[in-house]
Amino acid sequence: MKSFKYRLYPTGKQARTLQWTLDRTRELYNAALQERRDAYRMAHKSITYYDQANQLPEIKDIREEYKDIHSQVLQDVLRRVDKAMKAFFRRVKSGETPGYPRFHTTVALVGTKVEPSRSQKLQAGERLDQLSV
Repeated sequence: MKSFKYRLYPTGKQARTLQWTLDRTRELYNAALQERRDAYRMAHKSITYYDQANQLPEIKDIREEYKDIHSQVLQDVLRRVDKAMKAFFRRVKSGETPGYPRFHTTVALVGTKVEPSRSQKLQAGERLDQLSV
């Protein structure tokens, strides 16, 4: 898979929209991590990515603001939680200092994934900073 990194120069409105989206993804990441922590602490039950991904439609019904965020972005957030937990348990199993996954602050989750099939296509002569958010 090939990835690209672009520097964006968003307008004020676009910057606010991006910040709002990042705040919601941070909330989801922290809630998913907390759910896994609580499930194990209280019931010694492991929660998988699929368990949490199957809850996304219900979350969107309860929290209307999540309907404005593409489902693949939300799924990617849950994959990040799953990856962090798997890395934690891998370190525990190998005897390394595990370091439990941390809750994210406002500066975390800045890099986000955009699926090519769902992203906007650049037209001839159009620049990335001209795309609407």
